[in-house]
Amino acid sequence: MEKWFVFKEIDLLAIVLTACGIYLAVIIFTRLAGKRSFSKMSSFDFAMTVAVGSMIATTVLSKSVSLWDGIIGLGAVYILQIGVALLRRFKPVQKVVDNTPLLLMDGTNILHENLRKARVSEGDLRSKLREANVIRLKEVRAVIFEATGDISVMHTEDANEELEDWLMKDVER
Repeated sequence: MEKWFVFKEIDLLAIVLTACGIYLAVIIFTRLAGKRSFSKMSSFDFAMTVAVGSMIATTVLSKSVSLWDGIIGLGAVYILQIGVALLRRFKPVQKVVDNTPLLLMDGTNILHENLRKARVSEGDLRSKLREANVIRLKEVRAVIFEATGDISVMHTEDANEELEDWLMKDVER
């Protein structure tokens, strides 16, 4: 317990230098891999972001993980992310890696079974409608639980405005 409050200048220097090194490595790897590295376009992308954050923290704060171990680990995760991003072009891989968007509301019709599937409550749905500045349910064209976990609200005040089919492609009904 007494080690919790011990301060050594060499430890501080090691943490600062390791943080600078791993930070530089993340910048380089992200520039090489592209912006997708930190996107939320799929659950795999989100997992990548969490993994990188965990690796940064472990490398900086753990004495048992060297800077080089952290850089090699980061490189491996970035290579996996690039590989999966390339393989996602094939439908079988895409089905395994990506979630399918799910329709929660079709116009003013609330799809209760899909709410249950997505584990979204009516209160969550109302909150998202308010967040999207919907003031009347008749404005809603569709509410979609996206593959990323976000909820998209497609709405318009113009009663004659139709939702284009292309926007609903691949959305599970």
